[in-house]
Amino acid sequence: MGIKMRWEDFARSMGVEPQILENREARVLKEFVMDLKFPTHCQGCQGLDLSNPNPVHHPSYELTPACNHDCIFCYSNVAVKLGKAPKPGYYGWENPYAITVSQYGEPLISPRIVEVNRMLRERFPNARLDLQTNGSLLTEELWRKLDFDLVMISLDAASREKHLKITNADTFEAVVNALRIVGGDKSVRSVVRTIFMPGINDEDIPKIAELAASLSVDEMMLQPLTIHELNVERLKRAGLDFERAESVRDFLKAAMEAKEYIDVRISGCQLAVYRTMDPLTLFSAKRVGRDVAPAVKREKTKL
Repeated sequence: MGIKMRWEDFARSMGVEPQILENREARVLKEFVMDLKFPTHCQGCQGLDLSNPNPVHHPSYELTPACNHDCIFCYSNVAVKLGKAPKPGYYGWENPYAITVSQYGEPLISPRIVEVNRMLRERFPNARLDLQTNGSLLTEELWRKLDFDLVMISLDAASREKHLKITNADTFEAVVNALRIVGGDKSVRSVVRTIFMPGINDEDIPKIAELAASLSVDEMMLQPLTIHELNVERLKRAGLDFERAESVRDFLKAAMEAKEYIDVRISGCQLAVYRTMDPLTLFSAKRVGRDVAPAVKREKTKL
């Protein structure tokens, strides 16, 4: 009859103290994940509830699929090319916790942005209104006409040259100015939204965090990259490290670097999952972020 031995005793019988088998970096990553707060934008989202088998994003009001940027990673561009971009309108339900304007295209292109903003405020007075924009068209004059609770401005580079490479638009200074405008208005929650693209912008991420903090921006929302098939060649040419783009460890290490400068947060649905992982699983996990085309899971509703 065999004798069962605890793994700690077995390790010692082999001349190895159990603590040597631990991974210090894995423990640090796990502690970092447990200390992170959910992004303000994600609060109230179904994706934070892991018991929900089919969560959907907050409702959104889509204004236009058009954009003045042509980003090398953009899901909205893919949706337009495949004829899958949503038509303008409200995608959601009654009594929403939050509404995003908008998840496709650049909403500030639309001449209806102020009108729609006011209509949503009147129609859903208890909902948090989030604006998702590349920021390049935001001016002081327009800002005075808008009424949002949270503004997410996309910035994936810390220099004009790198910004041009990623967005194919020479708008870096305009985006920085938009961060300055919303960062200076403490009646609104200001967020810089950055996509982790190792090999392209990993060295920029702490610089973006430092820049945003210097402009009094409240939060950085760091998001992993979803690689859509139509963008693969563009990302290759830009230098994306595809293996590291799927590494949870590398993603979290980038967030840790940014944390030195700003209140950094990671996608809420990802954070909810990472918190359930043990340190070693988290350390070695891969996020397979591949897709053909994005899809809106919410129904279009007439307001």
